[in-house]
Amino acid sequence: ESTQVLSLMLLIRPLILLVMGRCSSKATITGKTVVITGANTGIGKGTAQELATRGGRIIMGCRDMEKCEAAAKEIRGNTLNPHVYACHLDLASMKSIREFAEIIKKSEETKHHLLDVLINNAGVMRCPAWKTEDGFDMQFGVNHLGHFLLTNLLLDKLKESAPSRVINLASLAHIVGKIDFEDLNWEKKKFDTKQAYCQSKLANVLFTRELAKRLQDTVMYKLIRGFVCKLKL
Repeated sequence: ESTQVLSLMLLIRPLILLVMGRCSSKATITGKTVVITGANTGIGKGTAQELATRGGRIIMGCRDMEKCEAAAKEIRGNTLNPHVYACHLDLASMKSIREFAEIIKKSEETKHHLLDVLINNAGVMRCPAWKTEDGFDMQFGVNHLGHFLLTNLLLDKLKESAPSRVINLASLAHIVGKIDFEDLNWEKKKFDTKQAYCQSKLANVLFTRELAKRLQDTVMYKLIRGFVCKLKL
């Protein structure tokens, strides 16, 4: 069932892209600080470059620092914006997430600035039955739990910066997702990489909706679903 739905979504992707079109806004965000996870490639890199073009102070959180530094350098060159920074973040490690959050709260780039936007973009898709450093299913751990922890660690900073925004990237795959609260890490049943991904994307949706209810007066939440070409998951 999940395979059929995913196949259908791939077939209608061109139509979705045609209808959605491109952003026509000319707004600038000069001086605003934006944190983007998984920003060295794909959607994250494109977002980082666009927001750097609009004058933002961009902090790129990535697992592979060599690629992150290269992407940051490229974006600085393309946009002539010197305020694009690379920072290590491994969403498969709770330790790394906590260290990253501390850097965001205490570094020179953010200490004297607000945290205006957090974009939870990074993700993995259809990987084998891998586990995170802390023993969670890799897709659930990286796609949901990692961003769940990061967002909560930065909530005070986001509240101080209100009106701020948190943007979570999800997928239409959430439609066929099911949360198995008795076996989130696929330890009692046969591993299904497609369903594991769908579960993680449904968790993104549920997380976003609940936080929107709890923080509607201080932080604005946005959920982005759909398709973007040339992803590297």
